Amino acid sequence: MIEAVCFDYFNTCTSAVRRGHGHRRTAELLGVDPAEWVKLLDRTYDERARGAYGSHFAGLRRLCGELGVEPSTAQLRAAAELRLATLLDDAPLRPETIPVLRALRAAGIRIAIVSDCWFELPMVLPRSPLADVFDAAVYSSQVGHTKPHSSMYATACGLLDVAPARCLYIGDGGGRELTGASRFGLTAVQLRAPDLGGHLTFHAEPDWRGPSIASLEEVPELVGAPMLVA
Repeated sequence: MIEAVCFDYFNTCTSAVRRGHGHRRTAELLGVDPAEWVKLLDRTYDERARGAYGSHFAGLRRLCGELGVEPSTAQLRAAAELRLATLLDDAPLRPETIPVLRALRAAGIRIAIVSDCWFELPMVLPRSPLADVFDAAVYSSQVGHTKPHSSMYATACGLLDVAPARCLYIGDGGGRELTGASRFGLTAVQLRAPDLGGHLTFHAEPDWRGPSIASLEEVPELVGAPMLVA
């Protein structure tokens, strides 16, 4: 019997992530070349997601230093705020996300958000529309490991007080998260929504051969509560 569901955040709870103009504006604000800034973000993704770049100010300062720029405190503060806004612009919630999570909680299912991320998501999520519909959040930058490391799933199961065998994991597959969840004992299901494909993701697993769904609206049925979502 499934007692809990872990949801990936980006590309799962959110629509397909697309890198928008906020990144260029952030680079210009910090006084760095926008193209080099995006390349640096891609190159440092794994380290940042593991927390190696530290807090938002320290991390942004270090990134700028790698491009030979020393921003002011005011620039760093403005850039941090812009990155928070950019996250929301680049990755809006799917319309069905909140209704599905509410339906699961109404059925007594515990919910965790499990995400590879830097500083932005831990700052945004607690004050987002999702804030009252999940029981726990696991951020890679706080755990010190990214998916598919077992620590991500162990932390989630511990916070939810649930055995892995009684926990469902839903994700698009970034970070080889499905393989990691399955190896740890969770039932992993891939979200193959129509908007996914060509979206921004890292370490995808296109070879996943396990179960899949086309919409989050199928999740309640997976835990035996199909009537809860209209």
